[in-house]
Amino acid sequence: MSAKVIVRDLRKRYDGVEAVRGVSFTIGAGEIFGLLGPNGAGKTTTVECLIGLREPDSGDLEVCGLDARRQPREVKERIGVALQSTSLQDKITPREALRLFGTFYQKRAEPLELLERFALKEKADAAVDTLSGGQRQRLALALAFVNRPELVFLDEPTTGLDPKARHELHGAIAQMKRDGCTVLFTTHYLDEAEELCDRVAIIDHGRIVATGTPRELIAQSAGLQSVVLSTSRPLPRGKLAALPGVRDVVSDVDEPTARFSTSNAMETLAALTRLLTESRAELLDLHVHKATLEDVFLGLTKRDEGGGSQGRQGEGNS
Repeated sequence: MSAKVIVRDLRKRYDGVEAVRGVSFTIGAGEIFGLLGPNGAGKTTTVECLIGLREPDSGDLEVCGLDARRQPREVKERIGVALQSTSLQDKITPREALRLFGTFYQKRAEPLELLERFALKEKADAAVDTLSGGQRQRLALALAFVNRPELVFLDEPTTGLDPKARHELHGAIAQMKRDGCTVLFTTHYLDEAEELCDRVAIIDHGRIVATGTPRELIAQSAGLQSVVLSTSRPLPRGKLAALPGVRDVVSDVDEPTARFSTSNAMETLAALTRLLTESRAELLDLHVHKATLEDVFLGLTKRDEGGGSQGRQGEGNS
């Protein structure tokens, strides 16, 4: 499988702070590739360097077989981009916006084709300020496809949408893959990454800490179960971490909820019962389930009380 994106040792610094620290990954043709990470991890900076909105300090970027740093204009002809928000003049219509954006490219799709593809035909001549959030996001996707791109960058496209609109966008993204398009997709929703992505890279503090298929990453935690509990009063994080079999505790000193993984649920829960009695805390809710991509993500990117990451650091290769 040929690579549509190759990133080697990408670095970017802002005012002395290294936001991206030696990021490396590849994306194969026809893949939906997820770039996941907490706020401030370096996701958006990485995407902006790839699409030419930011100049990297160092590193090699290859997009669609082109040197993205030396041939930015040629790269823009072959990619589509939908960022976290798309600003359009309030009274412009979807048909007008698609026609306008099409003039920026040598190769372009007809507005009607895109209006039909992204279910906007009935709103073709409505002002943008009358569209719902889901319709605006579908318009952003349509604009990203105006030049018939072979590679599309989607930066958190479903943030803030209701469940129905999210589901509709999931269908549109899956259709991109069926049409042979390659997608780089950033998201905060781990369930949709697990559902949509062929492979993912998890980035934290500017470094890739894991890369692989969702199934592969989850398999790393195959022997673990995830426990989520709510209590009438917060349980000390240190005492939770000391329970037999427990690892990757995520809790807040001011919140009566906690999440952790365990290699022996029965033994852990027995010890947890004793801890609840000692702490005079009532168990309000308890869920035990097999590991998910979210559990892997939290384990790799969990923060210590000083704000640092306790996740496994290292450069991922794919």
